[in-house]
Amino acid sequence: MSLDLKFTFTEKKDTRSGFGDGFLEAGRKNPNVVGLCADLIGSLKMGDFQKEFPERFFQTGIAEANMIGISAGLAIGGKIPFAGTFANFATGRVYDQIRQSVAYSDKNVKICASHAGLTLGEDGATHQILEDLGMMKMLPHMTVINPCDYNQTKAATLAIAEHEGPVYLRFGRPSWPIFTPADQKFEIGKAWKMIDGKDVTIFATGHLVWEAVVAEAMLRQEGIHAEVINIHTIKPLDEEAILESVKKTGCAVSAEEHQINGGLGDSIAQTLIRHNPAPLEYVGVNDSFGESGTPTQLLEKYGLNAENIVKAAKRALARK
Repeated sequence: MSLDLKFTFTEKKDTRSGFGDGFLEAGRKNPNVVGLCADLIGSLKMGDFQKEFPERFFQTGIAEANMIGISAGLAIGGKIPFAGTFANFATGRVYDQIRQSVAYSDKNVKICASHAGLTLGEDGATHQILEDLGMMKMLPHMTVINPCDYNQTKAATLAIAEHEGPVYLRFGRPSWPIFTPADQKFEIGKAWKMIDGKDVTIFATGHLVWEAVVAEAMLRQEGIHAEVINIHTIKPLDEEAILESVKKTGCAVSAEEHQINGGLGDSIAQTLIRHNPAPLEYVGVNDSFGESGTPTQLLEKYGLNAENIVKAAKRALARK
């Protein structure tokens, strides 16, 4: 049976390309935007910026801690550094430097992290960081953003260039449906209600926003009307949007390509516990590492696809 999707797509593209194109545009708009990369220019899609602005780009080599330190220094000098590498290196390898040199002193450094989550795919568990959102949201002063497709990632990249303060921007490797508008305005800290519903709320972030859109159509076929909210900003969290939706629907699901512990779901749970206790089911990685496989295979095996969001929504409804 075909699904009546509220959002559709005609093209797939990796979110890292959205970052690369947004980064180039930000550089054209503001001469203070500079780039740094730890030997992954092609993978981070930073090559066009490097070609157009070679005097504003620094290849630090496989020395991520040094890259963060240089970024902090550039920020002191009034530049807006975009430091790019894989998400596992951008967080796990350099957490001390980020905490001490960037977050503590509230420096205007943009940490741009590609190949995040399970959908990195065949590179396997050593590269599939699933703890990064939790690590970064715990740092005072840090803004944490996890956009859902190429267009939203490009818009987010342009937005963080204008935002004063440290930012962690998370994006990915796989080709993914482009289903949000090309001309969207990205507002940091403002959730986007994509689909209105009355029975259950699905709060999704990153690649799983598309899975939530598919899950909504599957639920609607069964007479269940889900509200889908795109939580692109993990911190600051739009608590007002969360509470407004759950007060209407009475239950919720969180969906993220991240560990359940410490992720978006935890932030939503804290909000609900303080202000409006309600059933909440989690779709995320349950205290395990990843493995090699295609993105689709891994999302299915680890319970992160639309079918699992549907199951979680039904569990939440049963607890109302």
